[in-house]
Amino acid sequence: MLVYSTGFNGEMMRLLLVEDDALLADGLQRALRAEGYTVDLVDRGDLVLPALAAGGFELVLLDLGLPGMDGMAALRALRQQDKQIPVIIISARDALDDRITGLDSGADDYLVKPFSAVELIARIRARLRRREAPGSEILTVGDLAIDAARFSVTRGGEPVNLSRREMSVLLQLVRHRGRVLTRDQLEQGLYGWNEDVESNALEVHIHHLRKKLGSGLIRTVRGVGYSLSGDQE
Repeated sequence: MLVYSTGFNGEMMRLLLVEDDALLADGLQRALRAEGYTVDLVDRGDLVLPALAAGGFELVLLDLGLPGMDGMAALRALRQQDKQIPVIIISARDALDDRITGLDSGADDYLVKPFSAVELIARIRARLRRREAPGSEILTVGDLAIDAARFSVTRGGEPVNLSRREMSVLLQLVRHRGRVLTRDQLEQGLYGWNEDVESNALEVHIHHLRKKLGSGLIRTVRGVGYSLSGDQE
């Protein structure tokens, strides 16, 4: 199961939680979702790389004592594939050697169990801030200016209030301009694997975006999905 999360600045961000303790995993999911994050969960180390291959994740929370493949081995494997996604180890292994090995193997942070959800969330925000800082790009689409780092939009210089999910849909379309994104692709960027999605939820977000940003912004490709209108690129 995958879990999604919102970022430090309100952006809908997708986190991969790798934890085989069902009780702890449930508690972490609840805490992270309460902060607006979308979280996806896998409970085996050998599922880490297949999950990341699906794309869309901003950060990994990685236990070490996992079935299938030890978390340390999974960490080395993803770094060998040159995956630069931030990784925070969450483990009961509290020996100094374990912490050093984890960081030397490519982890960005190491948090020893038991820990408070408040501290974990603070570390996630700090890590995402570091990652987003260099890429504070302004994306322009027609008269729209989209600050991806601050998760804000202006239209003709005037701020536009978008919900987190509306902003996430918009960013997906902008970052893939020139392509048609299917319904499934857009929904994967909004909801966790095990989250129930209402049948018309995506259409509602698209409707609101058109109402707020102009009816000509998003083109419906019948039977396929959505894309930015050609004259908006």
